[in-house]
Amino acid sequence: MESNPRHTELSVGFITPEYPHPKVQHAAGIGTSIKNLALALVKKNVSVTVFVYHQNENNIIVDEGVEIHLVKKKKYKLFTWFFYRLNIQNYVNSIIEGKNIKILEAPDWTGITAFMRFKIPLVIRLHGSDAYFCKLENRNQKFKNFLFEKLALMGGGAYIAPTNYAGLITSKIFSLNKQKIKTIHNGLQLDSFENDTPQFYNKNTILYIGTIIRKKGVLELAQIFNMVVEANPEAQLIIIGDDSSDIKTGNASTYSLMKGLFSAKAKAQSIYLGKIPYADVIEHIKNAHICVFPSFAETLGMVTIESMALNKPVVNTNIGWANELIDDGVNGFLVHPLRIDDYATRIIELLNDEKLCMEIGKAARKKVETLFDIEKTVDINIAFYKSIVV
Repeated sequence: MESNPRHTELSVGFITPEYPHPKVQHAAGIGTSIKNLALALVKKNVSVTVFVYHQNENNIIVDEGVEIHLVKKKKYKLFTWFFYRLNIQNYVNSIIEGKNIKILEAPDWTGITAFMRFKIPLVIRLHGSDAYFCKLENRNQKFKNFLFEKLALMGGGAYIAPTNYAGLITSKIFSLNKQKIKTIHNGLQLDSFENDTPQFYNKNTILYIGTIIRKKGVLELAQIFNMVVEANPEAQLIIIGDDSSDIKTGNASTYSLMKGLFSAKAKAQSIYLGKIPYADVIEHIKNAHICVFPSFAETLGMVTIESMALNKPVVNTNIGWANELIDDGVNGFLVHPLRIDDYATRIIELLNDEKLCMEIGKAARKKVETLFDIEKTVDINIAFYKSIVV
């Protein structure tokens, strides 16, 4: 019998808590970046198996050439954190041989692979650990969380970081060997992010997309928009994303805190849409005049890349990772979110200068084509996987 050509060269497994599919319980940034890479790998004749844990059922689904294994969440009388990991480990190891999987990849978040041992090399991708975000937000981390993440990272044979900044900070927190960290930017399927009419948009519309949470700079955004609407009464702020509780105050709704910071004028000119279908998000980006992401903590920021790909001028934070996405004043703007006046001034400047918006948006698309095209980054991933397998 002729062997499967995908298995003869490379077969990759991903362990993840999320993946975009109707039968999967949750999908966000980690899931989206994994799916983008998985589909690109399949196009390169690489076999891909995704193990999604913490699900409501055990099931196997094949979607767009990717085999998705749902691993049911389990509770044990004692030490669920240990025995459930053991359950995942045993299941993954049972599939490895039959699928001829050569390499596994897992995220650093929560240190899911702590205490696990696999038959093949394990790569940890630095999507952003709890320790990483605690460091950027200057808050304390539970020791247990740090321990799990530390043990998981120590069990990795190599690491992939989406930005040099994320790799550097993580290596310092966990005392990792920097030589084992490879920076590979997350990529986009650019044919899904085409804007044929960038000259048409809803004038004076400012768009924010992301979780409504303190670390994303949404409280600062409210103050920024107060200044913008004073200078431009026609300005409108559209907010898209899940609301979340606030870690500092304990309030169940960060949006309620944000809303409380709006001036009367700003409140009247803001619209909160909550979480909406992804296809609708893309349309909102296309219709926006500018996009704003004043975040304090990211590893890369996929929505920034998506907005740039759709020819939008972006005003981003100027912290670490963002300097690898945007060249300030060339293909976007970088301003620290605590510099409320400066951030507002940059937004106002863009709203008042259509030519500048078009120039920045065009340059933004070129930057994404150069650095974040999945058709290019997938080859870098494959080469890195092979260097570990060999």
